[in-house]
Amino acid sequence: MAGTKNHDYHILPPDIVPLATTLGALMFTTGMVLFMHDAPGGTFVPWMGLALLIASMWTWFSKIVHEARAGDHTPVVQLHQRYGMILFIASEVMFFVGWFWAFFDFSLFPSTLTDVVGGQWPPKAIEAVMDPFALPLLNTLILLTSGTTVTWAHHSLIHGDRDGLKKGLMATIALGVLFSLIQGYEYWHAPFEFGKNTYGSAFYMATGFHGFHVIVGTIFLAVCLVRSYQGDFTPRQHFGFEAAAWYWHFVDVVWLFLFVAVYVWGGWGYPTH
Repeated sequence: MAGTKNHDYHILPPDIVPLATTLGALMFTTGMVLFMHDAPGGTFVPWMGLALLIASMWTWFSKIVHEARAGDHTPVVQLHQRYGMILFIASEVMFFVGWFWAFFDFSLFPSTLTDVVGGQWPPKAIEAVMDPFALPLLNTLILLTSGTTVTWAHHSLIHGDRDGLKKGLMATIALGVLFSLIQGYEYWHAPFEFGKNTYGSAFYMATGFHGFHVIVGTIFLAVCLVRSYQGDFTPRQHFGFEAAAWYWHFVDVVWLFLFVAVYVWGGWGYPTH
């Protein structure tokens, strides 16, 4: 049965994908709890949930692309897609609020955590912190440049320059990969470990969660690059690319806060590595 259409919206027929996505999320989260408690099922339930999630996302996103090509994304539908993306980014902001909250709680009130941090910040167990004006500064310049290249790609698309769109996307993807490689190198040579103290935990959770978002954003843009070679996106209808660009700018802004708060202010005056 085909979906019902009019000039404003497109009503889809019932689909099993949302149910499969829900079940996958439930299996994954429940499986991770079982894994952390060494309970039966902890070795295979989370993998089953993750596989179901990936399959559901692949199917769901493929259907959205098919709808776009079929002309089902009317202006009203595109507006609601933008609302959905805004709410998604807002939910991601709340994740980072939690990591920043923890970091500032530890750093601003070390006297309340005397047994944990020795009454000072960074804790006494930390012999050196990252030099913010070495690799972190380089990564900051890389992300700022990538924000420029993704804007170049968007501007090119709006003006019908598909060659500029592809070049801008390729440059942004390359910069995203470079950022991830440099961050991995930084982690490998870090003078402190994750989980040994509050500084290490707060540092890796905040910067690592951001690094995960960079990887997701890079994949997001890579999909847009493939779609651009397939002839998708027009100056009037390109929400998939627009969503990727929004997400990438969000990643850029979060990194600026991380650089200033965690790298520069969080270790100010402490020996650097």
